[in-house]
Amino acid sequence: MNTEKSKYHISIFLIITSSLLSTYAIDTINTTQAFRDNGDTLISSGGIFELGFFSPNNSENRYVGIWYKKITVKTVVWIANRNNPLTDRSGMLRVIDSGALLLLNATNTTIWSTNSNNNTSSSIVRTALIARLLDSGNLVVRDADDDNPENILWQSFDYPTDTFLPGMKLGRNFVTGLEVYITSTKNDGDPASGDYSYHCDPTGYPQNFIKRGDVFTYRTGPWNGKGFSGNPNLQKNPIFTYEMVINEKEVYYRYDLINDSLFVRLTITESGYGHRWVWVERTQEWSSYLTIPLDNCDVYNGCGPYGSCNIKNSPSCGCLDKFIPKDPQARERGDWSNGCNRSTPLNCEKGDVFLKYSGMKLPDTQSSRYNTSMSLEECKVVCSKNCSCMAYSSLDVSRGNNGCLLWFGDLVDMREISPGQDIYIRMASSELGSGGRMRGILIISLSLAIAILLICLVVVYSRKRMKPEHQLQETDSSRLNYVDNHPDESGRNKDLELPLFDLATLMKATENFSLNNKLGEGGFGSVFKGRLDEGQEIAVKRLSRTSLQGVDEFKNEVICIAKLQHRNLVNLLGCCIQGEEMMLVYEYMTNRSLDLILFNPMNSILLYWPRRFNIINGIARGLMYLHQDSRLRVIHRDLKAGNILLDSNMNPKISDFGLARTFGGDDEIGDNTSRIVGTFGYMSPEYAAEGLFSVKSDVFSFGVLVLEIVNGNRNRGFYHRDHRLNLLGHAWMLYKDGRSLELVDPCLINACDLSEAERSIHIGLLCVQEHPEDRPTMSSVVFMLSNGGIMSEAKKPGFFTHRDLLRNETSVSSNTSTSINGMTITLPEGR
Repeated sequence: MNTEKSKYHISIFLIITSSLLSTYAIDTINTTQAFRDNGDTLISSGGIFELGFFSPNNSENRYVGIWYKKITVKTVVWIANRNNPLTDRSGMLRVIDSGALLLLNATNTTIWSTNSNNNTSSSIVRTALIARLLDSGNLVVRDADDDNPENILWQSFDYPTDTFLPGMKLGRNFVTGLEVYITSTKNDGDPASGDYSYHCDPTGYPQNFIKRGDVFTYRTGPWNGKGFSGNPNLQKNPIFTYEMVINEKEVYYRYDLINDSLFVRLTITESGYGHRWVWVERTQEWSSYLTIPLDNCDVYNGCGPYGSCNIKNSPSCGCLDKFIPKDPQARERGDWSNGCNRSTPLNCEKGDVFLKYSGMKLPDTQSSRYNTSMSLEECKVVCSKNCSCMAYSSLDVSRGNNGCLLWFGDLVDMREISPGQDIYIRMASSELGSGGRMRGILIISLSLAIAILLICLVVVYSRKRMKPEHQLQETDSSRLNYVDNHPDESGRNKDLELPLFDLATLMKATENFSLNNKLGEGGFGSVFKGRLDEGQEIAVKRLSRTSLQGVDEFKNEVICIAKLQHRNLVNLLGCCIQGEEMMLVYEYMTNRSLDLILFNPMNSILLYWPRRFNIINGIARGLMYLHQDSRLRVIHRDLKAGNILLDSNMNPKISDFGLARTFGGDDEIGDNTSRIVGTFGYMSPEYAAEGLFSVKSDVFSFGVLVLEIVNGNRNRGFYHRDHRLNLLGHAWMLYKDGRSLELVDPCLINACDLSEAERSIHIGLLCVQEHPEDRPTMSSVVFMLSNGGIMSEAKKPGFFTHRDLLRNETSVSSNTSTSINGMTITLPEGR
């Protein structure tokens, strides 16, 4: 009788225990519990992740997996039995005394197990083993009374499936021999291991690879202290930190969230692409903000040994300078797999030299060696003494080019990239000219050339004194004198002094204006990146010989910028006028123009909200200086995202003053013109329709720019499924309905100062009012951005439809005062 009562009580206890396991949110199971496929789940203590049984799309097979608990779209991040599915709901997960997890079917056959090895001392008595789901998404097995992470018996982070989560280590442990990597699924309905995998490879010097089986398909480039040399999109951001750890025990790459309220993951797809995803709460969907490979130049070793890929070229494959195709006939057929050879073979016994190649994704480092303590000069010495050493480079650019990285064997998988790194490649000494005799001849030749040049400059200077000062045809050896046709504040004309650059210097700096160094092109001509002998990077604007508009822009640029100095204006370093060549030399801006980042979905994530707000403020301060604080009052007339340059810290600088107009007196604030110049989408209505421009025209352009920065899309070409308004109309509609924050770029909404964003939208709308007198001055804008406070209500903006125009952003010049290319100005009502 007592036995029957005992059995009854035990049965009641088991029923209650089972009920509690199924009903209450628990994160742990122990050796006395059975976790069954009847609705049982584990939920991490913070409610972030959930573990249970599930079936993928279009499949009746059952798997044990982990997914996000708080996300409406079921997103599985780990699967235990991905290659051994259950065919029914009889599955049971258990923790056994040895510390292993077992997944059993109806016949108690083991479908999957952890095969846990006990790494702790055998003398330790385990009284309570548990499996616990952590808020990181990691499932761990350990002693219940031991919270030391070093004593974990097993963890799912060591055996990921297709998802790389924050806190996970992707790499290799040299002590245990364990390699952690992620593997794609076969398809949506079958989570079994697919063809592609993503690894952190410690061979040579660490770098990340995507592989199909054993074949490499993509490589990040080696770690350089800041990121991977071939992946410039991986930059410091407000969402996560990242690091590469390299020591004797292990090599791994990991990233960790800064804001725990965000959900971020990296996956490898069945087609071999890596995606970094962020969950957007407002839209309730995952947004991909980084994809690898990015383009054809990311295909591993697509151009062969010593080949270099440039996505801007056609074909994209080419040879490095002073290299020639190894198989010219195959090259004509588009086959670059054989790569390139040196134009002149090496002769190590007679002495080789090293040529510098800049802006490169560093070659594959599987056959490399490295030293963290060497300087770059010591690195050169070591490489020079070893005839098998083909190249060298700095190991760590985060601390001023420290360390030494050496390559042995052919250099493969290189591409031209910005920002890239410098690499020094072994070449035959004849490529530079060798021997004291050659150097002597060179010195004598240079001396004679300099003497002749000085004589010519004296003659030119003497002739120049005989010509009207307003001409820009002649120069002396130290400065450009140009009489400003616009009087300064004192009403007098003054010479503009601007340093001169020699044409040969700029040709050398830009590698003879190589297409590989071309940054962009406009109506004036082209812009090239260059590097002076002393190491300073420059941007050279070269006037097109066929551009009449370019001559006017050149003069305007000299007039305006030479007299302007402000932290938010681009710095003009000098100019070159030689023969038919006319060039302006600027400081080089590392992150180039705002539009290249803001309107690129994969790059815009780099512009997190504090950066965007700083850019808005910087542009406002630069405009305020132009309009009221500079020596000359300047109206820019072509303010747009493409004319905002970003330095290495993403600080904005207004550039391109070719279309600007200057005024000397305080009362001169505008003018009218029959020549309409500027860019569609940024022009104010009164300027586009009647040729009337003023400082308020710039204010209108600034307002458009603010709304673009907040939203991440261009005003022209903006599309919304519910209406046909442009970005200004969409912003106005949301503002009227009290829904302004819906304008904010989805990638910002979870990590954004909403009050600053709403204030920016309000200010942007105030700046794009239809009538100039309703728009604020830039000094008022700067005050409102900094202090907030009470702002007037915005009225309907002055925006117009442009359905018959090309969608591409285009700078225009027209001599018509009432229309532009037949375009009429209309003001549609927001709806």
